[in-house]
Formats: sequence, C-alpha cells, structure tokens
Amino acid sequence: MSTTLRITSGRAEGSAAARRLRREENIPGVLYGLGMSPVSVSVPRADLRVALSGPAGVNTILTLEVDGNSYPAVVKDMQRHPVRRTVAHVDFMRIDLSEELTVSVPVHLVGNAKAVLAEGGLVDAAADTLEIVTTPANMPSEVTVDVSDMKPGDVIRLSDVTLPFGCRALGDPDMPVVTAVVGSKAEAPAPAAAPAAADGAAEAKPAS
Repeated sequence: MSTTLRITSGRAEGSAAARRLRREENIPGVLYGLGMSPVSVSVPRADLRVALSGPAGVNTILTLEVDGNSYPAVVKDMQRHPVRRTVAHVDFMRIDLSEELTVSVPVHLVGNAKAVLAEGGLVDAAADTLEIVTTPANMPSEVTVDVSDMKPGDVIRLSDVTLPFGCRALGDPDMPVVTAVVGSKAEAPAPAAAPAAADGAAEAKPAS
C-alpha cells in the first residue's frame, strides 16, 4: 500500500527562496523519473515526516499529488543540514510499480543464540542494511535473519540469508551479515613456550 503525499510545484529557485521555504517549515525538492522533465516542488515538513513514519521508512511507496495529477514515487535522496540534521532538500523519483528498483533495507535479527551466550559471546550484526533489487509491490520493510542456531565463531553470509519473495540481494555472496563473537568462556589458547637458548651461545666471561 502507498501513502498519499500532497506536494506543491512551481516553487521559486535559488538559495534565498529555499531558506525562506525552510523557515516556513516547507522543504524544497524535485520530482523526476520515467522520462518526465524535472519539476521543482515543495513539501510540508510535517507531512513528509508522517508519510515516512511507517515500517518501510524512506522506502515507503508514495502517491504524490501535484497539480491535479498523481504519481507513484519513492524518496531517492534526502540532503540534511550539516549541524541540525534536519532535511534540507528531498528528491522524489517517479516509478513504475511493475519495474524493479534498488533499495537499502534494514537487517533485523531474531531468535536467541543460546550456544553463543552460554560461552559468554555475543551476536553482532556486521551489516545494518542490505541492498536489494525488487518491485515496489514486493518491497519489504526489513530483512529478518534468525540467529537461533548460531555457535561461537559462526558467520552468516549474504548467500545464507533468505530474502522475501520477489527480492534479490546485491553484493558479494561471501559478505558477512552476522557474526557470532567468541566470548570469555571459550577455551583460551595455550601460552607459547619460552624460546630455548640458541645452541653455541657464548657464555658470559668474568671481568678480569
């Protein structure tokens, strides 16, 4: 399901105009894609926050209403203020709901790795997100990885991850996604033996 977001076209160009929009709690942006000429737009900050507040976050499929037309779209890029981290500019990309697109989806760990915890170890997500290719209709809000059967030293790699229907991952199949870090109760390696004196070593001579 998509979320409807009303945006306004025909905003004034230039840095001064953009600053004025932000003071009025509107965000300057642009809508483009599928052969359409880029359209300068503005969107109320509060409305954008609400539209992206669902489980899919920035991957939410949006129905943009502008100038009496509706366009399915996604957020392609959001620029943020370097200090306040508020959204300063947003790019909307018009999409075809039947065509594939590449999105970044968060990794969510489930289960209890009892064998790892029993050894004082921990399970660590080596990748917070995965790049996947999918259609908007099949776009997941997250990729779930079950860690229940992991043992100390185990690694779940990209090729081991079961993706939702209609999705395929980008990247090295051997890329670690989850690692089981060995804990304090694991058997420590034996200390190395002290090196023996070299054969034929010269003996210290008494002072004359």
